[in-house]
Amino acid sequence: MSRTALAFDLDGTLIDSAPDLCASLNRVLTELDRPHVTLAQVKGFIGDGVRLLVGRALAATGDEAPEEETVRYVARFLEIYEAIPATPAQLYPGVAETLGRLKAGGYRLGLCTNKPQQATETLLPQLGLQGLFHTVVGGDVLPVRKPDAGHLRAVLDRLGGTRADSVMIGDNENDAAVAVGCGVPFIAMAYGYPRVPIEQLGAALVLERFADLPDALKRLD
Repeated sequence: MSRTALAFDLDGTLIDSAPDLCASLNRVLTELDRPHVTLAQVKGFIGDGVRLLVGRALAATGDEAPEEETVRYVARFLEIYEAIPATPAQLYPGVAETLGRLKAGGYRLGLCTNKPQQATETLLPQLGLQGLFHTVVGGDVLPVRKPDAGHLRAVLDRLGGTRADSVMIGDNENDAAVAVGCGVPFIAMAYGYPRVPIEQLGAALVLERFADLPDALKRLD
């Protein structure tokens, strides 16, 4: 087993968060007397952090707000979103079992997500994923975030990972970009929220089921 440091995206890779994100955005939009966005639209907004998520919802329902107003809307969005209880049912099939199997098998697991740190740390125990990750680096922890390779590099450094023993697992072009930037293989999950055709991500492997990950990792060696 040579590739033992595994960095995971969260939204669209481990958890189907789009319904709760959509509901939270629409609460904010209702308060602003704006029309709602659809679930399909929100799936296209996800991946670049909460500031752009809210900004895209504003742009899709009228005009983007001045920055100082957007900051308030982001805070309100997070207040609403973090109050929605998550459950393990929101995990994609096989995620909890497979992560547990990987950790028990000696893999070092890290989370590389553009979701804010506090929101991420609130979610993990609700999802039943507490204690599985050796490190969690949210999108507001560093001066950079995905698609900047520095985000993934920080996760791998905390895992003690090197180019030779690390893998990035995600679902969209930001995850692919950080993998390329760090010179590590990228495994794409086909069920997530890619904004380009999955075959354009340049993944070493594309998986339909998360439970297939342990066998896929062996095929990288």
